[in-house]
Amino acid sequence: MKGLATNASAVNDWRGLRLGAHAGFTLIELMVTLAIAAVLISIAVPTYQAQVRKSRRTEAKTAILDFAAREERLYATQNAYSTDPVALGYTAAGGSWPVSTGTYYQIEAPTSSAPTATTPGTFSVTVDPSPSSPQLSDTACTGFTITQTGAQGATGANPSACWP
Repeated sequence: MKGLATNASAVNDWRGLRLGAHAGFTLIELMVTLAIAAVLISIAVPTYQAQVRKSRRTEAKTAILDFAAREERLYATQNAYSTDPVALGYTAAGGSWPVSTGTYYQIEAPTSSAPTATTPGTFSVTVDPSPSSPQLSDTACTGFTITQTGAQGATGANPSACWP
């Protein structure tokens, strides 16, 4: 029996040494881990936000192309462009501009001119971020425009990247 007790105490000593020496992380290890995580987050979060802003521009492009299609349908039947939102099918607008396109953008009041004997009718429209939209912080593409010829334009710090 005595030999058995000696072995049991040896196992307990071995467990005690192993657990006591490696029971957790040191403060230095935790601080290094936190520093690495902070660097990764400081890179990832702004990149993610930029991609989200870029993806939301799709709402503006879709809305402005839909507006142009509505104007062209009206022109095909009436031989004139319109600045009336109800005539263009924006009944939820209640007959006034700007018209909301969803969450992030709104269609501003378009400009149009009637056709004459020598010139065709024209229109131009702009889509800008809604007043409380997070897209207001999108400085690369602050607004989108389109004309009756299909010419696409944009305003902002990098307008050439707005209509890829």
